[in-house]
Amino acid sequence: MIYTVECSFADPGSEAQWNDFYTLEKLPALISVSGFHTSQRFKALTGGCPVYLAVHTMDGLDVLAGEEYRQKGGGNFASWQRHITDWHRNLYSDIGLAPAVAADELLVLCATGPESLLALGLSPLTMRAVALEQLPPRRWLAKLPRQHAPLAESMPQGVFLYAPMTQQLRSSDVTDAAPAR
Repeated sequence: MIYTVECSFADPGSEAQWNDFYTLEKLPALISVSGFHTSQRFKALTGGCPVYLAVHTMDGLDVLAGEEYRQKGGGNFASWQRHITDWHRNLYSDIGLAPAVAADELLVLCATGPESLLALGLSPLTMRAVALEQLPPRRWLAKLPRQHAPLAESMPQGVFLYAPMTQQLRSSDVTDAAPAR
């Protein structure tokens, strides 16, 4: 399943620290939770959506209800909570592993239908919301080579571009790096 977390951050004075926390602590903690398989973080290049997006591949909703998630990754925003705005979480039907978006690519998300992505020459993956907010009920995502990206201002309504802030982390990276017992 694809787990998305979206938010904006309302304190420019501590936003760099927030991003360091999320990139250096939060994502590595999440990817170490049993049931998480991939994690990657993005920043919106288009307006009309939350600024930050994290996309995770995980086994299912039960992972988020587990004690390991609570201890390692879930809910550890206490010192940042007052600055987090426009926060949304969704769990989408399985499309396999979330695509890894390289530094020379963009993630494109759309909730109005696949037509706009098809018009860009993309092959969108369809996601159906199955848990948490379930809004939007459907989303289409695709990768777009950065050099082929139209100007963010010229994107059709409801189509959002995101630049990767991190490389995609994989649980196998954590497992492979673990010392042998």
